[in-house]
Amino acid sequence: MPIYEYACRDCGREFEYLTREGQTPSCPSCASHALDKQLSTFAARATSGGAQPVRAAGPCGSCGDPRGPGSCSMN
Repeated sequence: MPIYEYACRDCGREFEYLTREGQTPSCPSCASHALDKQLSTFAARATSGGAQPVRAAGPCGSCGDPRGPGSCSMN
C-alpha cells in the first residue's frame, strides 16, 4: 500500500494518506475532497558494506537556489 502526501485546497492542511487502489482520501481537518497530491521524496539508507546514505538535493546552502548544491552562479 503506497503512502501519498496531499494538500487540502480548502483549508491548506498537508497530510499523508496510506491507501489501497480505488480509495479516495478526504481532509482530516475539514473533510473536503478538494485535494492536491504533493510531490514527495523517498529516502533510503544502505545497511551494509560501506555505502553512504543518499540525501535528497535541497536548496543551495549559500544562496538558496532550489536546484540544489552546485547549481547557482556562486560556485
